Amino acid sequence: MSQKPIYVTQPHLPPFEEFLPYLKEVWDSKFLTNGGPMHQKFERALCEYLGVNQIALFSNGTLALLTALQSLRITGEVITTPYSFVATAHSLLWNGIKPVFVDVDPVNLNLDPSKIEAAITPQTTAIMPVHCYGHPCDIAAIERIADTYNLKVIYDAAHSFGVEADGQSVLNAGDLSVLSFHATKVFNTFEGGAIVCKDAKTKLRIDQLKNFGFVDEVTVVAPGINGKMSEFNAALGLLQLQHVDEALRLRGQIDRQYRQALADIPGIECLPPSPGSKHNYSYFPILVKPEFGGSRDELYTALRRENIYARRYFYPLISSFPMYRALPSAAPANLPVATRAAEQVLCLPIYPDLTSSQQDQIVDVIRAQRR
Repeated sequence: MSQKPIYVTQPHLPPFEEFLPYLKEVWDSKFLTNGGPMHQKFERALCEYLGVNQIALFSNGTLALLTALQSLRITGEVITTPYSFVATAHSLLWNGIKPVFVDVDPVNLNLDPSKIEAAITPQTTAIMPVHCYGHPCDIAAIERIADTYNLKVIYDAAHSFGVEADGQSVLNAGDLSVLSFHATKVFNTFEGGAIVCKDAKTKLRIDQLKNFGFVDEVTVVAPGINGKMSEFNAALGLLQLQHVDEALRLRGQIDRQYRQALADIPGIECLPPSPGSKHNYSYFPILVKPEFGGSRDELYTALRRENIYARRYFYPLISSFPMYRALPSAAPANLPVATRAAEQVLCLPIYPDLTSSQQDQIVDVIRAQRR
């Protein structure tokens, strides 16, 4: 058994001494929150790094999703994926919106554009796709559908920091894109999130909504929420930006080593990289197919016995939870690809500090488990 647990991801943190000047700057300014100088510096730096026009910081990605929907005044029904983290659909329920689940593409496990039009009703107001595992959705196809039916598009881009498709940031797609900076993400601020938008007017509304709806000291224009990012989180984000390129390089190296090592194991299939895209290697999912000779759950258990904490992302499907499963769109018969993926996918550990020997250990357990 491994002496030290190997988790599916671990936060990548810069040396603590590099953080001290940022902490001192926050301390000296006596600005701890409410859009202070560190917050403003971080927003500008993110816009430059990510190649986006406007970005509004949040204390976490879930509040950013909630506010994104509110900012566009989304109501009625929203078409989304069952194959994601529960925050995607929860943000709809919190806003009194009915999720309508559509099956996913068998290659990249993103929302399948060919299934979207059949799910549109007179009550449909938006589409909320997810760039699953950081693999870009079929942005052009989704945009064509949205334009045809006059629908808004809000991308859950929680996995997609720094991801590009055809030389452009995927964060510029749709009406809004929502990022997560949670500790487990490629780029983190301990806790945090953001909404990417195209213009200053939209950002102003988002900034008001994340501060209880305040316009000024005595004027409240909407039932907003407290979603502001603190100066400490913004400071960490500024520091992390200096190290993120190296973290992405190391993740890419780990991704390549996995693909080479797993290539000759029957029944283990790696999700292919999306053509024409710049990836961030946020996760390393494998599909455990029948040819492997054992189930995904048996492999999951075998890895855990060796202190290797792979994760079944995403299992169970969102559509199977009690608050969703009564919806007609949640029936497993409507979601065959997502249902099969939830039974086969296992995300292996991937983070910059994962060593080659640890990767070899993980692959050895997988190889030994095949029957």
